[in-house]
Amino acid sequence: MLSMWRKTVLLARMVKIEHSIFALPFAYLGMIWAAGGWPGWKIFLALTVAMVAVRSFAMAVNRLADLPIDAKNPRTQTRPLVTGELSVFETLVFIAVSALVFVGACWQLNPLCLALSPLALVWSAMYSYTKRFTSLCHFFLGTVLGLAPLAGWLAVSPEVALAPVLLALGVTFWVGGFDILYACQDAEFDQSEGLHSLPAGKGVPIALALSTFSHVVTALFFLLAGWAAGAGIVYAGFCLVVAAILLFEHRLISADDLSRVNLAFFTLNGFVAVFLFAGAVIDTALR
Repeated sequence: MLSMWRKTVLLARMVKIEHSIFALPFAYLGMIWAAGGWPGWKIFLALTVAMVAVRSFAMAVNRLADLPIDAKNPRTQTRPLVTGELSVFETLVFIAVSALVFVGACWQLNPLCLALSPLALVWSAMYSYTKRFTSLCHFFLGTVLGLAPLAGWLAVSPEVALAPVLLALGVTFWVGGFDILYACQDAEFDQSEGLHSLPAGKGVPIALALSTFSHVVTALFFLLAGWAAGAGIVYAGFCLVVAAILLFEHRLISADDLSRVNLAFFTLNGFVAVFLFAGAVIDTALR
């Protein structure tokens, strides 16, 4: 039992389960906008399970695909797959189980979600290989998390609308922007390995400027999404709070000082998702 618990903890650590906070609030936002409020426990629980499962699947695929790279990078040499605390076989089993749980949760939602579930799995797995051939890998990752508001919307209303599409675009640029920040830590390593991150290809100063531009675009798309969903002044106010958080995030980091990347990446970006969702919930309740 102790061994099983330890493996469970290691698997959760491998996929950074706590970072589900990046995607879940956007899925919930799409859900409440589609429902015009609370959609019921069945949809909420099935959507939650689906989102955690597909994110765990994608992260585990990424760790497995990047195993040879992580073994060389001093920053990632303590990851469980690299140290041998988790085996490749155990990781493959985890990937298979996560995929099955995801498809099962989609089946509980509606036929469209079930039909799209294999495509979502393939798309989320592809990110792990994009940095081998394109510097747009950061934005490809953004499209993976950008599926969250679309998933939340489709879980309630199986038809595409403008609001979740605009929100998905906002999430795409938000994730792309902060993934560029995170990649600045590995710019020299990526260059030496022939990996195509923006910091490696364009240099850290240009990458930071592109990250800032991405987050300006993010704030605009978040506002436009609220307009398309009929959200009011409360939601717009929370969007301004999110914009302020993103501005503060960029003031923490410079090409000469990347020491606070983890604060910007892990802490502040968690607040972005939570604040935007909170604004949508309060705005919906007041309408």
